[in-house]
Amino acid sequence: MTTDRKKPASSILSLLDKYQDTISARQKYVKNEFQSYGLDLAKELGDWENRSLYLRLAKNTPRPILEKARLFVKDQLPGTIKTPYKLFMWKLKQIKLEEAAKKG
Repeated sequence: MTTDRKKPASSILSLLDKYQDTISARQKYVKNEFQSYGLDLAKELGDWENRSLYLRLAKNTPRPILEKARLFVKDQLPGTIKTPYKLFMWKLKQIKLEEAAKKG
């Protein structure tokens, strides 16, 4: 049994137009740089449901600390981490404890 249902291939231009429309619709809600960073972080970690947490972290936590934790997760071998957001939160806590120990 064969089916001859062939979908016409989408042109790359139409896909890019759709992507641009999505980005422009999202930009009307993003007014500050930390909001953009927080949303990108939530997307990268695969934890879109808790994006408000990442927005709050991006606003209140120094950027170098967030970048260290993000890069730690990103440096792990692909496929070895089931929940990158948990690893990110763990590493963020460790980095904050190290910073507090340095200051105190």
